[in-house]
Amino acid sequence: MKKKLLMVDGYNMIGAWPELSLLKKQDRLEDAREALLQRLSNYAKYEGLEIIVVFDAQLVPGIQKSYQKYQLTVIFTKEDETADSYIERTAKELNDRLTQVTVATSDLAEQWTIFSQGALRTSARELYKSVQKTEELILSDTKDTKFTNFRRNSPWTPEQLADLSQKRAELSED
Repeated sequence: MKKKLLMVDGYNMIGAWPELSLLKKQDRLEDAREALLQRLSNYAKYEGLEIIVVFDAQLVPGIQKSYQKYQLTVIFTKEDETADSYIERTAKELNDRLTQVTVATSDLAEQWTIFSQGALRTSARELYKSVQKTEELILSDTKDTKFTNFRRNSPWTPEQLADLSQKRAELSED
């Protein structure tokens, strides 16, 4: 089975996801990036994906870096390199017989380039809906786990319960 790799255009998601867009409008871009990374981390772990999140260095000039955070790979491109060009180049390199690359972006030109390289695409809205659905599943699983092996505290011991069951069976035979 192919390894699944999701490449995410970070600022594209921030501009499209309602909660993150609101943070950006409040000049809290760092908070929006952090919230995006946290949500994608949970999504990646639950869905069994590897995720690379790419941010344009144009909005944070002078830094080019790559680091791991929340088990995600986070990339800030070179100062004169867009996230689109980085994603297109990297997707082409990584998409092979063993790895299926999917790119999350709503940029139509980038989507066509990605398709031509054999990678898949998902829009910002589609990824947002997938992340929301996964968050609901995580919450549901958490509730289910909480009540696994849950039983009322009973004043009866297992031996007493067995005796009561035997008495009930004897009485119902009559």
